[in-house]
Amino acid sequence: MSSAAPTVSLRPSGRLRRRLIVNRLMEAVGTCAALLAVGLLALVVVSVTVRAWPALSWQFLTTPPTLFGPPGGISSAIIGSLLIVGMATAMSLPVGVLGAVYLTEFADRRVAAGVQLCLDVLNGMPTIVTGIFVYGLLVIGHVQSAFAGAFALAIVMLPLVARASQEVLLLVPQSLREASLALGVSRWRTTLGIVLPSSLGGILTGTVIAVARAAGETAPLLFTCSIFNPAVSTDVTHALPNIPVLIFTYSEQPDKALHEQAWGAALVLMAFVLIASVAARALLARSRRKLGQ
Repeated sequence: MSSAAPTVSLRPSGRLRRRLIVNRLMEAVGTCAALLAVGLLALVVVSVTVRAWPALSWQFLTTPPTLFGPPGGISSAIIGSLLIVGMATAMSLPVGVLGAVYLTEFADRRVAAGVQLCLDVLNGMPTIVTGIFVYGLLVIGHVQSAFAGAFALAIVMLPLVARASQEVLLLVPQSLREASLALGVSRWRTTLGIVLPSSLGGILTGTVIAVARAAGETAPLLFTCSIFNPAVSTDVTHALPNIPVLIFTYSEQPDKALHEQAWGAALVLMAFVLIASVAARALLARSRRKLGQ
């Protein structure tokens, strides 16, 4: 006695067709969102470049601003920004990295959760509040200075460096720590000789991202380093010219030539952020390849 074989339909059911349609729809929405983000960035870059083009020249990059007559360049602002951001990095990098090491390697879980919450709150704090705080701490009763501006930017950079370093340290395989401890190496030497070298690329990536953000911050510098002599100077005990404040000041002037200078300075700042972001991506890719080996 022969039994009829069950028939199986290979045609997609109504439910499967709906899932395919929803999947394609969401892919299209995601693609459109990505294209919109890229388009907005391209629009900003092209718009700033077009407006800044009349001001761009070698003289613009190598001469300081002038108080009277035709506007000069932004060389003193470039030097001042590099000094301020450099000092801010020197302040925030050791504290951020050591804090991340403590959280990932030595801290109790509840203590680590509390410190992480404080870092997240500090990261979300408006930078103008940071500027007011440093103004009351270092400027009132004294004078504006590049050091005060760097201290304010260091507060902005600290949570970024700490959280980025913490995430990278957590990516280091636990087996490396266990192998080192099994050989009789102390905990601190394991951290210093094994964990930190393995995550160096990621730490540098987080630092570069923090530098890129701090370089464009204006609000803290308005309170701490905005009344300056436009001449080239390296005296960090006094206010130094810097690109964000220069852009803000020039944009408020009625002179069209100063507006072009402001657009030119904005393009220089965008170029710095772009270079820093590309460098951060390259360091992150190198770190991931190293950890994947």
